[in-house]
Amino acid sequence: MSKITRFEDLICWQKARVLVNNIYLISKTGELSKDFGLKDQLRRAAVSSMTNIAEGFARYHRKEFIRFLDISQSSAMEIKSLLYIVLDQNYLDKKTVSALKNDAEEVRALTLGLIKYVDGSISKNKLSEPNTKYKTLQNFSDLQDEFINYENMST
Repeated sequence: MSKITRFEDLICWQKARVLVNNIYLISKTGELSKDFGLKDQLRRAAVSSMTNIAEGFARYHRKEFIRFLDISQSSAMEIKSLLYIVLDQNYLDKKTVSALKNDAEEVRALTLGLIKYVDGSISKNKLSEPNTKYKTLQNFSDLQDEFINYENMST
């Protein structure tokens, strides 16, 4: 198994991207395009599902990655719930809504699988995430020498 170095390589992100495009496609026309609140909420939930995967991937700590993945999977379920409104208001046919709900479920399942994998890697390695304390630097002497290249500093 090769190491993933880009969020674009994550299958859950790829599927979330497809879901975003499908949500935008169905919300551009018909009655749904005129229901600004519902259209906006659907789009926001879809974008949230995709972008939280990317944002979490960029986090330094794995526990933070898991937190963002959890937001992503819950946004996928928000999409599914909103699609019931779309169906109940007869904005789209049952077949289209069902396909979109399945897509949202797939994004959620893949994201939950990644959560389980990342969480397992924390437990298996018996590593704890570092407890970083951030503070404001008063001057350069607050930094450890290894973080400073004194030769390039201008006075």
